[in-house]
Order: sequence, then C-alpha cells, then structure tokens
Amino acid sequence: MRSSFTCNQCLSLIKASRPQLRPSSVFRLAPRNISSPRPHSTKAPTSPPKLSQPRRSLSSTASQKFTGFSKPFEPYEYVDPEGITRTRVLKGDDLFHSFTNSPIPEIRKRAAFMRQHAYCPHPDHKPTRPAHNPGDHEARKSPETGTTPAHVDFECPDCGVPVYCCEEHWADDYEAHLEICDVIRQANEDDHDLRSGRFFKEFTFAEPQIEEILTNMSSWDTYLYTRDFDALNDDQEMRQATKLLTYPMTIASVIHELSPYNIRKDGRMTPEGLKSFSALRHSLHPARTGGGDTWGNARLAPPSVRLFILGARAESSLPRTTWMQMAYLFHRVQFSLHFIGPEAMANRENELPLPERTPLNPFGAVVEDRISNAMKISTYVDYYETLHKANYFQPFDPYFDCFITFHPGFGNPASMHEWEETLALLLETKCPVIATGYSPWDMVQDVEHLKERYGNEMDILLEPGENRFRSLRWDLNDLDPHDITCSNWGLYAFRGKRYETTKKEEPKEEAGSERTE
Repeated sequence: MRSSFTCNQCLSLIKASRPQLRPSSVFRLAPRNISSPRPHSTKAPTSPPKLSQPRRSLSSTASQKFTGFSKPFEPYEYVDPEGITRTRVLKGDDLFHSFTNSPIPEIRKRAAFMRQHAYCPHPDHKPTRPAHNPGDHEARKSPETGTTPAHVDFECPDCGVPVYCCEEHWADDYEAHLEICDVIRQANEDDHDLRSGRFFKEFTFAEPQIEEILTNMSSWDTYLYTRDFDALNDDQEMRQATKLLTYPMTIASVIHELSPYNIRKDGRMTPEGLKSFSALRHSLHPARTGGGDTWGNARLAPPSVRLFILGARAESSLPRTTWMQMAYLFHRVQFSLHFIGPEAMANRENELPLPERTPLNPFGAVVEDRISNAMKISTYVDYYETLHKANYFQPFDPYFDCFITFHPGFGNPASMHEWEETLALLLETKCPVIATGYSPWDMVQDVEHLKERYGNEMDILLEPGENRFRSLRWDLNDLDPHDITCSNWGLYAFRGKRYETTKKEEPKEEAGSERTE
C-alpha cells in the first residue's frame, strides 16, 4: 500500500500495529535517476525543486518527446485475427512524428524528396509556376520584387512536414499556414498509421445482403449502417476505409436507383441526366418477372454492364473485394470493368506480368474473370483512342455502357493535350461520362474547359458539386505540401448532345377541294 493513496489515520494504525518496522523503510519511494544520495542536513525541509517543462522548440525538426520515465516502444510480432504474422512498429497513441525523424524509412525518403523539389510558399520569393487559382500561394508572389525561389527545409513543429525554407519565413507566414496546419498534421498521422503494422479491421468489408434489404446512400454513415459494416467508432478508421471505398461507391451513388442525386431542387441532376441514367438503371435493376432457378423458367441473361475507367491509376490496383462492394448493390446483374490507361498496371508488373499481344488478345489485356460470377475485370495498358479506333468495344449502348474518369485533369495545362482526342470520341458514343476532381479548383478548371471547348456538343447530366462519397482522408502533394487534396472531392457528369427528330406535318387539304385523276 502506497502512502500517497492512504489517509493519515490509516497510516497511524499501521505504524502502531507494526512498530518493529521503520516507516521510512516501508513507505519511502525509491529515488529515480539519482546518481548519489543526498547528504543529511539538519535544516528545515524546503519545497522540492520544480521540474522544468520542456519548451516548444522552433528548430528545423519536431521536438522529441520526453521519455525519461517511460520505456521506448520496441517493435514486436503478433498474429492478427486472420492468422497472419505482423510486426507492430508504432503504438496507436504515438503516430505523430517528424517526417525527417520518422521511424518509417519510406516517410524519411519522402521528406528528402520534398526538400529537393518543393518550394517555399512565402510571398518574398519569386513565383515558380503560374497560379492555378486565386487561393494558390503562388498568386501572392511577385516576379519583380521577389527573391530567388528556395526549397523547403524547415519543418513546422505542429505538423512535422517541411513547409518553409527557414524558420523566419515560417514565423512570418504562420497565419496563412495555420489554416491548413491541422489538416497536414492529420495527414501525417494517417500516413504513419498505415505503416504502423496494426491490424486494420476497417478493411474487412461487409458481405452480400438479400435484395429486400435496401441500402441508404445519403451519406457514408447511412451506407455503412444499412450495409451492416462493423462499427467504425474511430475517425481515423473511417478515413482509412473511405480512402478505398470512395472509388466504387462514387460510381454506385450515381447509377443506383436510390441515388442521392436526383432531379429535385438540391439533387443537381439535369433533365438530360435523368434520361441517360434512367436508361442505365433500367438495365441495372431488371424487373423481377420471369426467370428462375429451374429449367421451366429459363430465361436469357442480359448483357453485362460495361464500365470503362479511363486514365486508370491507383483505382486499378485496389483489392478486388473493394470493387465487389459495388456489385453487391446490384442483384442479378453482371459487371465488366475495363481499366484503360498507360499507368493501369503501374507497380503491378511482378504481381501480374503483361501477356504477349496475340491475335486473340491484340492489346495484351490482363483479364481477371474468376473474381466472382457478377464481375469481370480487364486491364489495358494503352490509350483509349487506340482501342476505340480499332473498334474493339463497338457498338456502344447507353443502356449498358458508362465511362468514368477519376481526377482526369481535362483543364490542366500539363494534361489537357492528352484528352483532346479522347473527349471527342467519348462524346460520339452518347454514353454518360462520370468525372471527379480532387479539389474544388480542380473540378471548376475541368468543367470550364469542357464548356469552353465542347459547349455546343455536350449536355451536362450532373451539375458539378461536392461528392457525398468522397474520401474523408486528406493527402499531401510532395511537390507542394500546402496543396491539400482528397480523392474524388468533386463530382459531375456529361455526355454528347443528342438531337431528337420531329415528324414533319403534311400540308392540310383545303375544304371542298376534290382530287382529280
């Protein structure tokens, strides 16, 4: 029993009952971090010296934690619920680390990359590129009065990321940095959490449900609840889960019959969009008449719904169980996903080597047809216009075909030339095209370019706005740490303009006139 948790009356009783023991030998705490005992003094006891609190250091690296009384965390191996042996590197309450002094080698390399390529956003420097929008930090710089651009080298002690070239510029521009400092810190912790070695229970997705259970697609919370996901009570778990689910759920939220985007006042869908997506939903939700499990009710199956993901990058390497979450929302329908783009197989060459181009497989497609009886995935490491001109996917049908582009950069000066020929071919198909943007400015830039270049040749199906199923996790741009984005922040849709024909009325004959032979 410790004296700090015992009242004086109890202490006196203990002393009376055990007079043979000296109180000092029973209740004295062992000194810590003391090299030699203090000499005995006859003076009156003085107040103990106060421990000096570690002051916040404004150095180029984040201040280290005080570990005088705690044992440093040592990595250990454990077996997760799936039976896989993992190594835990970081504790759940120790995820914030400076990028330069991070225990994760990948993040230390990332910090070195930032110091070599990212420039200081302080307005004293000259601009290094044209400003993308009025809120861009480059818009504050002056090419006449500015100094030579400098790379970032100083790490903010609050977010742990290299953001300025020196401490003086960080302190002078602290008010502007404070607007996104908390978001950068959150991204820092999420990156360390991904590499901490813990078991991610949020990546254990829900199983299929019966068709009678309707899914509420108003938001992430209602979707996860009605789909019977395990409860994600931690915000960090929610951010990690939505980072993966945002790709299939963004598509499903638009083409599903219970879509939150409708023709009502705040639904953002246009009358032309209602026509296009109603045709697609007619195939995705067939009537429950006819057919069955017996030969007496045999019925021909409709063609599979084809989804063309153009410019595929990270979405093509997602776990296939992630894409199956979209298939679980559409019963009695088969999907055929086509990932098309020169980066569709990036970092996957060792997993699935590219096959040779043969007459049966002229474009070297990687076909995954054993995922499920409801989904088939094909990957093409080529540009879409090459396959389109070869008539590889023709004919197109608005009832069964849909195009998707995640963060395409239609209006980005660095990538707009790559989409010039592809956009013209997409508008010819008259099929809906669903597109996203990773920030409000990125989405507005793409939509303005489409309206300016193809305004008379296309119809807007879904007005641009925030995506209900965007990723809740924020990402850092290594070339500009102040550029904070998230996957699929904005959402809009368009297609080629359709012209309706009208029947020409025949001239009416005058009354009383008779036809002569």
